[in-house]
Amino acid sequence: MIVVLGGRGYVGQAICQQLQQRGLTFQAWSRRDCDYSRPEVLLESLRHSGARFLINSAGFTGRPNVDACELAKAECLAGNAVLPGTIREVCEHLQLPWGHVSSGCIYTGSGGSGAGFTEQDTPNFSFRQNNCSFYSGCKALGEEVLDGAERCYVWRLRIPFGHVDGPRNYISKLLRYDCLLDARNSISQLDECAAAFVDCWQRSVPYGVYNMTNPGSVTTRDVVAMIRRHGLSRKEFRFFDSDEQFLQIAAKTPRSNCVLDSGKAIVAGLQLRPVQEALEWSLCRWRAEEA
Repeated sequence: MIVVLGGRGYVGQAICQQLQQRGLTFQAWSRRDCDYSRPEVLLESLRHSGARFLINSAGFTGRPNVDACELAKAECLAGNAVLPGTIREVCEHLQLPWGHVSSGCIYTGSGGSGAGFTEQDTPNFSFRQNNCSFYSGCKALGEEVLDGAERCYVWRLRIPFGHVDGPRNYISKLLRYDCLLDARNSISQLDECAAAFVDCWQRSVPYGVYNMTNPGSVTTRDVVAMIRRHGLSRKEFRFFDSDEQFLQIAAKTPRSNCVLDSGKAIVAGLQLRPVQEALEWSLCRWRAEEA
């Protein structure tokens, strides 16, 4: 049996769908089901659940975007930096293997070689550089808390997208925003990444940190061109003139724009298609969010 913390969120639902499709027994826990922020509660709940693996997809992202974290710092710190440490403590006590959904937003840029940051590169968009959003800073702290964790996967998701319209979907956001920032990023097809998370456990992939992004990178203009070509929108998309203008007009805090190297995940046998192919697949199958 697998326990999914935060199983009713955007990422958690995709993970649960993968588990269901594979006929695996699982339970999706929200804070209402189990206050997993309290180690003694999580310990007893897991002890009685019969869990063989745990996936943590819980965290605090803020709505409608990470700007909200600047106004809810206590919640952001608790959900993204403290909670991973709590889960680590409990899982290591129970000798329970687990996986943590992290984020690639702890980097900015394309890495020293320009080919993308690897799992060995030190985060450069964090509190230690004093250049980041509060959300990114907390995510970086969450990874520090897990340094050296036993029987643990750390999966770095990055700007998730898919084929179903919804407020958390990157494609949906591009369709709805009035003005866009053109930047180059690695992004993650959510269903593929959710499948890769489960594959890590089922295939006994070595524990450790994995950049879970589709190989390659795209610019905002690249994705907009694909959206128009697939007929999802005929509007004239507008773009900010610069990062500075974006921060002055549309954002309260700096954004992470980065390229990650997903080579380690590919070598491990995890199925992540090239980003252009994954985008084409999602846009060809685009549909409205189910009520």
